[in-house]
Amino acid sequence: MPAVSASGAADVSLRGETDAQRGHYTARMSRSSLPNRYQLAEFGALLAEPARAAMLLALMDGSARPAGELARTAGVGAATASAHLKRLLDGGLLAVHEQGRHRYYRLADDEVAARLEALALPRAPRVPRPAGSDPALCRARTCYRHLAGELGVAMCTAWLERGWLQSGSEGLRLQAPAVEALVGAGWEPDVAGRLLRLRGRGCIDWTERRLHVGGPLGVALTDAMLDAGWLRRASRSRALLPSADGLRRFTQLGVRLEP
Repeated sequence: MPAVSASGAADVSLRGETDAQRGHYTARMSRSSLPNRYQLAEFGALLAEPARAAMLLALMDGSARPAGELARTAGVGAATASAHLKRLLDGGLLAVHEQGRHRYYRLADDEVAARLEALALPRAPRVPRPAGSDPALCRARTCYRHLAGELGVAMCTAWLERGWLQSGSEGLRLQAPAVEALVGAGWEPDVAGRLLRLRGRGCIDWTERRLHVGGPLGVALTDAMLDAGWLRRASRSRALLPSADGLRRFTQLGVRLEP
């Protein structure tokens, strides 16, 4: 009998399940706070294939990419990439946007991105970041579409201490004093005011191992900071580069980075 690889064994075991169990596997991971055993098994099987993992990592910046680009990223052919993308779609990890004859794939939602980011956490409890990590990526980056890294954690910590962010049963909510401060730092009142209606979530940071602001609130804050020129995107990574004016504004809002 020919040998079966670890990823092949996972695929065979999944095919051997009943249709009813298969329904459990493909249920979206975000439907409940704790995945059932079938969801957890499927999540692990989906990530056990390096090509699928490479595709997911390429989409961690919040982008939507065509199948051909994801195939090149994963180092596989078009037919193999198509099969992998179907698995990821069926498993609820990806969503697809159709534009004319073109299909663009992206992560399904912020919850999927948070789970992927959490899997990258270093195991040793006292190691602040993995050896060899890109300093710019550790300093500030996108976690899916919200601000992470040293800057994201420093902002979350400072604003919680000031009472500008409050944590409750509905997640993280921005408070009126924060909106006033953002307007004072140059934001348009309507842009800052809309943040009061959004909920955020505490997302464990991959490198800092503390919370940064995720969810719709985190995305809106990051988008506004990019629009204001406080941050700009790096060309070849998920890093976000603070401008000199942005660093001054962050300091004005109580957010300080260690030198």
